[in-house]
Amino acid sequence: MTGTSKVALAFSGGLDTTVCVPLLEEEYDYDEVVGVTVDVGQPAEEFDEAEETAEALDLDHHVVDAKAEFAEQCLDAVTANATYQGYPLGTALARPVIAEAILDVAEAEDCDGIAHGCTGKGNDQLRFEAVWRESDLEVVAPVRELGLTREWEMEYAEELDLPVEGGNEGDWSIDTNLWSRSVEGADLEDPGYVPPEDIYEWTDAPGEKGSETIQITFEEGYPVAIDGEELPAVNLIEYLNDLAGSYGVGRTDMMEDRMLGLKVRENYEHPAATTLLNAHEALEGLVLTEEERSFKKQVDQQWAEKAYEGLLSAPLVAALDGFVDATQEKVTGTVTIKFEGGQARPVARESEFAVYSESAASFNTESVGDIAQDDATGVAKYHGFQSRLANGVASAEAKDAEAKKDELLADGGSDGDDGEESEEDE
Repeated sequence: MTGTSKVALAFSGGLDTTVCVPLLEEEYDYDEVVGVTVDVGQPAEEFDEAEETAEALDLDHHVVDAKAEFAEQCLDAVTANATYQGYPLGTALARPVIAEAILDVAEAEDCDGIAHGCTGKGNDQLRFEAVWRESDLEVVAPVRELGLTREWEMEYAEELDLPVEGGNEGDWSIDTNLWSRSVEGADLEDPGYVPPEDIYEWTDAPGEKGSETIQITFEEGYPVAIDGEELPAVNLIEYLNDLAGSYGVGRTDMMEDRMLGLKVRENYEHPAATTLLNAHEALEGLVLTEEERSFKKQVDQQWAEKAYEGLLSAPLVAALDGFVDATQEKVTGTVTIKFEGGQARPVARESEFAVYSESAASFNTESVGDIAQDDATGVAKYHGFQSRLANGVASAEAKDAEAKKDELLADGGSDGDDGEESEEDE
């Protein structure tokens, strides 16, 4: 179709991307396919599968380590308290990082096109292409453009003897990265289906373990240490995934609204993300003013929505980042988190920037500086004053209306009596 020579393919070694290799050559006339696998924290066996499949296909295969870049992106999301419809963003944050890495390889290899194996029903096609369409490369999506079904792909793979295990990749569709693990498909597509415990790998059943507390240190909004030990972003996230996951922290079972308007059932695991988001919000509650916190909720929601769409490079996000960065200058301190019963609960927080006065808030102090308790008397009198005026006006109007109604009824009743008397006279 295209007549061009080389295309870079987002390659996982699974059924979709494996069948894309011959399709790109046969249906799109590419002379060479370059496979690119990007490491954002997937299990080691996924890379083994990709390597073995690429070798069997005689595919020029590149593996790019982007864990550090992805971890920093995840911690950026913490500063913006980024969640979408109640769950921490994971796949949405990973896709642009993966897309950028693949684009770098495509340009370095002088590719004419760049391709993915996404269907036309999901979000990932949009997140990949939002990055790629800023380049001059042709964007190709064989599964979507050729209208492929999974059944067709399995038959095609068998016909060509492609190195896939009959397309059987397990009961569930699973996507794993450093920040989250998503599970969907099969029986989970039924909202009324109760998931079995074996869909979970990162989290133990909540309540099976006792409790434990840890202290997380933040500097300008970013977590930098656990129990006083400084850790690089990747190691910090991995540590919390293991620890919080052992207490059952970070499970989400939800109906998610995708960008294309489809509503889907999703199950997620995100122990570290849940822990860090809870701790970060607790520290913000100590150091930010009420006005800052209120306005930041709007900024955070906008940031999360653009992240969900895979559009963190949008000009709007640059403006949002300016506000977030300004607020995070004071988000420095420590938060104590208690793991118990599937929860990561903040139980203590400290910061030199605390917008808090213990003596002012205490019930045991009569005055603080030049402010005394009875100074609030005037405030109490004015508090709700306008509402009382409005309610008074409404009450007066209601009383007037009731009085007029009674008057009309009284007049009407008198006329009726006169009429009855005249009839009797007749």
